Amino acid sequence: MKRILIGLVAVFTPLFCVSFLSAIAQQALVIKPLVEKKVAVLPTGPLFWRIENFPTLTQAQAAAGPTGLATESDGKVWLFTLGAAGGSSEGGTKVVEVGPLPKVEATQYLLRINDASGPRGSMTSVHTHPGSEAFYVLAGEQSIRTSHGTMVVQAGQSATGHGADTPMQVSSSGSTDLHALVMFVVDATKPFSSPATLP
Repeated sequence: MKRILIGLVAVFTPLFCVSFLSAIAQQALVIKPLVEKKVAVLPTGPLFWRIENFPTLTQAQAAAGPTGLATESDGKVWLFTLGAAGGSSEGGTKVVEVGPLPKVEATQYLLRINDASGPRGSMTSVHTHPGSEAFYVLAGEQSIRTSHGTMVVQAGQSATGHGADTPMQVSSSGSTDLHALVMFVVDATKPFSSPATLP
């Protein structure tokens, strides 16, 4: 009987470990929309996301123009402004500028800021967006896998994603938990996210 029990432990322990590790790897990245707005037209020329910090949300909201989005995350106040490179907002401290963004053509646009977080191994399903996506990583490491390869963005870094309808999978790939801010310019008349497959 003892030998049978030892045999069963020997067989099921590796299976349990594989299942446990598989469950960790399958954990979903937590995506939380922070702020969004719809606009009929975009600024002309090459577009960038300008990211700035403000002392208060009221100040950030007052400085937000037609394509500015003010929100709070990670204990800070942020203003994300879509526009030409090199701009600044009164009262703000520039953090980074991300772009140029892939061009988006639509009759109405949705500008959105998402908060993405999760431990190592957490990931999204494979999906597409009807527009452009850009990233600013606050902590950890983010990997964006597409048919073009895998782009890795470290804490304190930013990156511009590929154009509309590019299948992608985003994951937390660092040794510490991921926390990232994700900026979108998408066609407001289409679903924000759609299931997709990667080769």
